[in-house]
Amino acid sequence: MTTSLLTPRRGAALGLLAIIPAFAYAFGRPSLAGYVAAVNIVIIFASLYVAMRPVDGDHHGAEDSSHEST
Repeated sequence: MTTSLLTPRRGAALGLLAIIPAFAYAFGRPSLAGYVAAVNIVIIFASLYVAMRPVDGDHHGAEDSSHEST
């Protein structure tokens, strides 16, 4: 697999695999720490997923003739 197949959004989704050990810890312990960790993983994934979406109308770095200096 080449890195061109792994987009940032897919990489963020791959991070959801971290929820597996969090749930294993949550089911093995009587405390809420595992469930809190699982919620944190979901929040981090959602934040990265939104942050990595393409921006519509982004012309950053494009040549603009109105700002040309002579």
